[in-house]
Amino acid sequence: MIALLGGSFNPIHKGHTGLARWIVTHGYADKTWLMVSPHNPLKAAPELADEALRLRWTRLACEHIEGVEACDFEFTLPRPSYTYQTLQALRGAYPQEHFALAIGADNWLCFNRWKNYEWILANVELLVYPRQGYDIDATTLPHRVQLIPAPLFPQSSTTIRQRIKQGEDVSEMLAEDVWHDIKQRKSYL
Repeated sequence: MIALLGGSFNPIHKGHTGLARWIVTHGYADKTWLMVSPHNPLKAAPELADEALRLRWTRLACEHIEGVEACDFEFTLPRPSYTYQTLQALRGAYPQEHFALAIGADNWLCFNRWKNYEWILANVELLVYPRQGYDIDATTLPHRVQLIPAPLFPQSSTTIRQRIKQGEDVSEMLAEDVWHDIKQRKSYL
């Protein structure tokens, strides 16, 4: 099974890669694809770095993590790209694969706002990981949705961007190659 962990990855940080690795090492999937979203329809994009750059950083961040890969599949789809469309296209492109969708507890609590969320619930397994301040009662989850006991990863792309803008060192939150590239390009300044 391949777990899909989608996001803007603006920028990708050690929380993203830590969760992706945790999903694989704890047997919830054979691989985790970090699916870079060109633009999340539920988010405004004022500080969104270029999609090719975010994909580059994602590739750099996971290039030495076994079982974790960067994925640009949504780049080939019409925009905005909704998750149900991505999942349908993936099933067509990779009929031999079984996919699960990994989402945060914050996203689970607003999942009914996702376009065609009923189709997702009927066709794809969901792995819901904990997020600080978003409590989920596992006994209330529908069939095919499970709360996984992943650790909390405190990193935040928003905080990282703010700290970079203030000239702070965020090297402890990012893969070394990603941090080097961000500094070299003067991204988020």
